Amino acid sequence: QVQLVESGGGLVQAGGSLRLSCAHSGRPFSNYAMGWFRQAPGKQREFVAAITCSGSSTYYADSVKGRFTISSDNAKNTAYLQMNSLGPAETDVYYCAARFGVARAIDLVTSSGYDYWGQGAQVTVSS
Repeated sequence: QVQLVESGGGLVQAGGSLRLSCAHSGRPFSNYAMGWFRQAPGKQREFVAAITCSGSSTYYADSVKGRFTISSDNAKNTAYLQMNSLGPAETDVYYCAARFGVARAIDLVTSSGYDYWGQGAQVTVSS
């Protein structure tokens, strides 16, 4: 069983930055691809970014390319999402997710492609 715990959410002004962390425990972190999704009340969960278990490939939603960066640190068993130039419309609950093993891009950009989820971190961007 894998446990994921997000941290780093909070309140930021429009144009500001936040870095989310996702601490992974229970199974070897290096065996898992990691993803970030976000969800607003009443809306579907939306793909944000993903990184393969090797760390060699990353994927981003078009809406965040050039502003968000996903990374992982095997020594700390943690994945990160650096978010810059945030806008009010990006006020959401952000979730990290883990998928075991090698995965295709198509598997990593949909929520159904993941095996484990964190509890979510609220990000609020004020205008």
